[in-house]
Amino acid sequence: MNNTSTRILVSVFAIPLILILCYVGNIYFFLFAAVIALVSFYEFSQMAKNKGANVNLSLGFFAVLFLLLNSYLHFFDSYSSVVLIVFLSALIELFRNKYSAIINIGATLLGIFYTGIFGASLIGIREFYPHIGSLYLQGGYLIISVLSAIWICDSAAYFGGVSLGKHKLFPRVSPHKSWEGAAFGFLFAILTMIIAHFIVLDFLTLFESIILGVIVGIIGQTGDLVESLIKRDADVKDSSALIPGHGGFFDRFDSLLFSAPVILLYLKYFTR
Repeated sequence: MNNTSTRILVSVFAIPLILILCYVGNIYFFLFAAVIALVSFYEFSQMAKNKGANVNLSLGFFAVLFLLLNSYLHFFDSYSSVVLIVFLSALIELFRNKYSAIINIGATLLGIFYTGIFGASLIGIREFYPHIGSLYLQGGYLIISVLSAIWICDSAAYFGGVSLGKHKLFPRVSPHKSWEGAAFGFLFAILTMIIAHFIVLDFLTLFESIILGVIVGIIGQTGDLVESLIKRDADVKDSSALIPGHGGFFDRFDSLLFSAPVILLYLKYFTR
């Protein structure tokens, strides 16, 4: 079976499962977000190893899970969480004696905050609306719409780039991406959110839905570029080979992770 067939087969089974978890929410979505964040952290740690960093895996897994649980159960304030994690990272490094303390602490904290805080933001989006009847389902509809916008944005950017791409976007990071492809992705992300507004996001204004499309179209594609930058620096093609035909979890959910905190901030401070 060739790579394209494998990608399609995995998508056929994975996408319905992901959508169900988003819709149901509660502990099921928490576990979904936890798998994304924890596996992405591990993949990041292995890429960091290629640059000489010795990421503290035990602390990293604990801290990422702590951030996710805190987003779900709200037992600690955010500032105290960050202080605790930075404190532990520096303290534990005193006893590790593994190459460069600066590189180790920096890589550990970057991995924790990148996957942990961004993963916690996913839970924050899903849990944004109260557990009252159909209100709770709004978070599910929102996550499903955002995921759809990301997937359609990626596809539109790819096919738009293949068909019309002439001007390289960031050749140092991703030599095949073009400004034309990025523009296609941006437009289709907004279009997807507009369509979603009339189907399932009627609890948002049309303007709010469009802004969410803008966030996905810009921040989501930026997240893909940032992950490509990390992979290029680590000299790897994929973050791992855990998902047949798709690479790793970090590869598949980079745009979602990167856009999640911006979406959550927008929901908190700019929606009605």
